Amino acid sequence: MKVHVPRGESGALKRLGHIHMTVFDPDGRRVVGFLVKRPDVAGLVRRSDCFVALDALEQRGDDLVVTDRRWGTGTAAQRRLGLDWDRCIMWIGMDARTTKGKRLGLVSDAEFDRETGQVVSFFVGDGVVAETLVGALPIPVSMLRGCSKNCMVVDSAAERLALSGGVAARAGEGYAKAKAQGSKVAKKVDAQVSRAVAKGSKALGRQLGKTKGMFGSFMDEYKKARGSGT
Repeated sequence: MKVHVPRGESGALKRLGHIHMTVFDPDGRRVVGFLVKRPDVAGLVRRSDCFVALDALEQRGDDLVVTDRRWGTGTAAQRRLGLDWDRCIMWIGMDARTTKGKRLGLVSDAEFDRETGQVVSFFVGDGVVAETLVGALPIPVSMLRGCSKNCMVVDSAAERLALSGGVAARAGEGYAKAKAQGSKVAKKVDAQVSRAVAKGSKALGRQLGKTKGMFGSFMDEYKKARGSGT
């Protein structure tokens, strides 16, 4: 999603960059803002990311606009919010495990209240292709137990939760079978996309939006793997 800032008294908008990471407070249960990737200078010199506070953003159409650049961005915003920046968490792309050590997958998205930033639930899956086929595991924030060794730790009961979305999930297939079929199809993914998924570098919704044109052939392969041929 693109982020803009007002320029001068005219209020004309200037592009700041695009959101590429969600920032959560040290407790991990509240979204406090986003890291915005700014355009390179002259296409050569890479610029550092800019933190933009959630409460300083206003949605206009499909984009976001910074309403207070002075106090809504950078270290000024961090101080205003009283954030211990070094302890803030970026869940998206992190491994999720239960308190018993069972790996559930990668944290791919989060549902939160737009006004308060309070998280409702996290979504965990095996990457964009597998999630399209199998679905994601919605984990209520009440099951979050913390962060340990760069992993999200959740209650062991999370592994018994039902899948949400995905072709196989909607078809009522078992989780193990769906994951196995999803793995077969996932091998056909473009190498570049596979690397991006493996790094957990992008939120689920944005990754799907950029690659949805590729999924037609994946669906065909998935149906063949299921033996339906339709």
